[in-house]
Amino acid sequence: MSERKIQLKGRVFITFDIVAKTGLHIGGSDAGVEIGGVDKTVIRDKLTNRPYIPGSSLKGKMRSLLEKYKGLKQNKRIGQGFIHTCEDQSEYAGCPVCQVFGVPGELKFSTPTRLVVRDTFLSEESAKKLENAQTDLPYTEVKTEVSIDRVTSAANPRQMERVPAGSVFDSAEMVFSLYEIQSENGEVHKAEDDLKRLDVLLEAMRLVEDDYLGGLGSRGSGKIKFRNIQIAFRGQGEPETLGSYPGLEELTAPALRQAVAKIQLT
Repeated sequence: MSERKIQLKGRVFITFDIVAKTGLHIGGSDAGVEIGGVDKTVIRDKLTNRPYIPGSSLKGKMRSLLEKYKGLKQNKRIGQGFIHTCEDQSEYAGCPVCQVFGVPGELKFSTPTRLVVRDTFLSEESAKKLENAQTDLPYTEVKTEVSIDRVTSAANPRQMERVPAGSVFDSAEMVFSLYEIQSENGEVHKAEDDLKRLDVLLEAMRLVEDDYLGGLGSRGSGKIKFRNIQIAFRGQGEPETLGSYPGLEELTAPALRQAVAKIQLT
């Protein structure tokens, strides 16, 4: 039996801006309750105090929506819910979600996670606009919601912190790695096979646009758009730009395949 070998053949970089079409709430700590009486606060950068979008929030949302869209079994408990994780090599080899988003490293059949999603920060232009707008809290608005007790009819007001609609989080980045992997039994996974999975990533981005990001989505928050999308590839040399797209409307599956066709793997 041969040894397992893994070689990184290159990386595809997808950069973009995230535009909040409605107020955006991605939860932070409860420290804000003492500051402004807000029940649900947003997560903030410790150095700038500006809201940001954690990469884990975007990646987790994309994966969750893909699992449901493709009808994958929810077989692993996380907190109060369940997620999908492949249970054996044969299932993993054909799973579009686990191949891209990864499985727990302790599984014997696991390979390196293909997708990295970085944190995304509020653009300087949006930050200046929000500073000048004199928002309820620094860079954010406070949305008051009232729930009604159906038995007593008593009102229970709650305050939620959101990044206002129209705010832009720029220079977001996803990195998709391409690997050639030789397993212990001699089978070879080619980097070209990873390239075919990029359609899965595009599909996940569309699902997020149709749904919402963060919390309070069923009550109007979290509608976003991906804008100013750039695709580039780095192999052994300098990065090569593959395509530029104003939004997902232009980045169709055929357009993505046309861009990917420019990649030369050595």
